[in-house]
Amino acid sequence: FHSTASASIHEPSFAVCSQIKQQHNTRKMMFRPIASCLAMAMMTNAWTPVPPTLNTPGHSPSALKMAMDYNDPVVAAEFAQVQPMAYEDVEAELAEKGIPVPPTMNDMEIKLMLVEMRLRMSGQLAGQTKPQRPATYSSKFEEAMWEKPAFEEYYNMLKTKDDHNAMNVVAEYVNDPELATQRYGKDYKAVLRKAEAALTAPPPVKSPTLNFSGFPANMGEAGCKMTLQALGEITEFECVADDTFPILRGTVTFEDIEDAKKAVEQYNGMDMGGGSKLEVVSAA
Repeated sequence: FHSTASASIHEPSFAVCSQIKQQHNTRKMMFRPIASCLAMAMMTNAWTPVPPTLNTPGHSPSALKMAMDYNDPVVAAEFAQVQPMAYEDVEAELAEKGIPVPPTMNDMEIKLMLVEMRLRMSGQLAGQTKPQRPATYSSKFEEAMWEKPAFEEYYNMLKTKDDHNAMNVVAEYVNDPELATQRYGKDYKAVLRKAEAALTAPPPVKSPTLNFSGFPANMGEAGCKMTLQALGEITEFECVADDTFPILRGTVTFEDIEDAKKAVEQYNGMDMGGGSKLEVVSAA
């Protein structure tokens, strides 16, 4: 992200900010008025985000021609969440993702920057298409991007920073840890450490309901439920035998989300032999 400042900031931008704040305080914000205010603010303040470029192994650098559509209800809804935040909190969230805030940016501009960052990292920005999970993975890096949420977030953070060198180092590390450590262990020690932490981090648990797959079919429904119930009280449970492999797959809801977290920590990724691993992840 960078700012292209206009020759002067005119009074209407402050009026726009005031109008938006008033709409939020009365809790009657509507998508179209917000989008209109955002568009006016952008015309007066002239902040033009520069999207990141992609430079992973096997891909040539190409600019992503994207911009926020201020008539988009998704953009307006995200801005409604960001608008009441204090400047310091907005700055802190951007800094957490490795994005510095230019000192020349005003309150409106930094909030628009945060809106774009959130939408871009969540894949909700207009022009972004949601990719489909491939039937088979072409590399360990591709697999990590799909199967390791913490790693995907870390890699996307590097992409948002336009740190192509670190992106390439991380991609090489996933595909061949030993070789990448030999090549980059000295100059990119911190990057590799964070990548490894992201790869081994348990998936986030946002709900007491979990989806599971991989328990042996010969356990039966009762045996599978008993295994999970040992971690905490279960309120709902269902499972079926897979049609293709001799495994069970299903859904379990714990009474306490902390017990759900323990289940993910203990069982997700457990090696069941023969190249098979358990998958226990948050349903939400």
